[in-house]
Parts: sequence; C-alpha cells; structure tokens
Amino acid sequence: MSHITVERNRRKQMNEHLKVLRSLTPCFYVKRGDQASIIGGVIEFIKELHLILESLESKKKRKSPSPSPKALQLTPLDHTFNFENSTELGASCNSSIADVEAKVSGSNVILRTISRRVPGLLVKIIQVLETHSFEITHLNISSMDETVLYSFVIKIGLECQLSLEELVLEVQQSFSQAATVAIQL
Repeated sequence: MSHITVERNRRKQMNEHLKVLRSLTPCFYVKRGDQASIIGGVIEFIKELHLILESLESKKKRKSPSPSPKALQLTPLDHTFNFENSTELGASCNSSIADVEAKVSGSNVILRTISRRVPGLLVKIIQVLETHSFEITHLNISSMDETVLYSFVIKIGLECQLSLEELVLEVQQSFSQAATVAIQL
C-alpha cells in the first residue's frame, strides 16, 4: 500500500470517528463542525458526565438528610477553570437535596449545583444570584434521568458582600425552599 492510500484511509477513519463523537454529544457542546470544536465539545461533555457520576456516587454514600456545619468546607481545589497551574479557593455544601460548589476563577465565580430535577429551581437560584449583585455570564444545564447539573459562570458585582461560603449556603437554602414547594404541589 502506498503512503497516500494509508493516509487517505487514516483520514477517512478519523472523520468517521469524529462523526460518531459528534452524534453522541449534545448539540450545545459542539458549536461548529470542525475537528477542534468537536473534540473540545466532547471533552467538556465528558467533564460534565464525570461531575454527575461523582455526585451520584457521593449521594449514594451520604446518609445525613440536611446540611450541617461539617458539610461546609473551604478547601483548595485541585483543578482550575482558567487552565492556569495555580490553586483556587472554593466552598461546597452537600446534602441529600443537592450538592453545591463555588470556586473563584479570576474575577469570576464558577458555581455548580447537582440535584434531582425540581420545577422552578433554576429561577430561584438566579434570584439568589441577582439579589446579591452577581451577574450571570454563562449557564450550562446538563441532565440525566431525574438529575440535573447547573453550571454558572458569574461575575462578582461591586456591591456583593457575600463570601463563597455564604453564597453556597444561600443557594443550598434555595434548593430546600424549592423542594418544600414541590412537595406541597
């Protein structure tokens, strides 16, 4: 086989694999059809799936029904979202209702929540953020069965007086309120 034929077959196989990857990835992860966009979108989708899997595994292990002071942790996080090698500070609060995590990334906060699907919950979270002078610059919603992951990138407003721990607790409380309303309906 000539080098040209081998290379043509390799490109054909690569294009077929990219088509499969694109078909397995939700459309909002892949903005354009070029190879770099497809691979980048698949990477983001896999990261989201890993977060959902980790959260489901931690929920399976958890036994406490409500957040306690021990559940709130201020810890350095191992990875960064702005792809620098520095360590970020973050806060998280886990309960049987939801897992909430906030991280500082430059001048933004990355807020991620994972919970069961509750009607009206997204609106409540947005109200909490806007009440405390946060500006939502990006929102990503991923769901699988009855589980939903909300990923926010938010700018910290000048008037914002909340710490990360307080933000996480405020968002966690909005889950409790939304769950109470959903039960009453």
